[in-house]
Amino acid sequence: MEVVAMEKSLSKCDATYNRMEFPKKSLKNFPNIPAGQNYFNFVAVDTLGKRWGFKVSIRNVGRYRKPWMSGQWRRYAREKGLKKGDRVKLIMHVEGNAVRSYRIRAERNLTMGIWIPVEEFAQ
Repeated sequence: MEVVAMEKSLSKCDATYNRMEFPKKSLKNFPNIPAGQNYFNFVAVDTLGKRWGFKVSIRNVGRYRKPWMSGQWRRYAREKGLKKGDRVKLIMHVEGNAVRSYRIRAERNLTMGIWIPVEEFAQ
């Protein structure tokens, strides 16, 4: 079974900083954060088959507990040429034994709601 685990239109900060904030409601599509920690690591494969290591963290102080993704995020954003307004999707695949795997896809709005992979812009 496949589901969109997280989808986000990038802000200027997301596209240029070392992390991308994402909706808190998306956390339900990831493993539970281990007790005593405020993060977990996972790997996602892009549309070209390249593996990327990401880290999802949650602030553990204050009321604003919005998660963010770091790890290789900045490198991924730079390599894909991401900019404000691009969209990133994490697609989760759950196998019969409940093992989760992730794919990451970055898209750019071509025109009037038609989104295409950013890799097609590089050609």
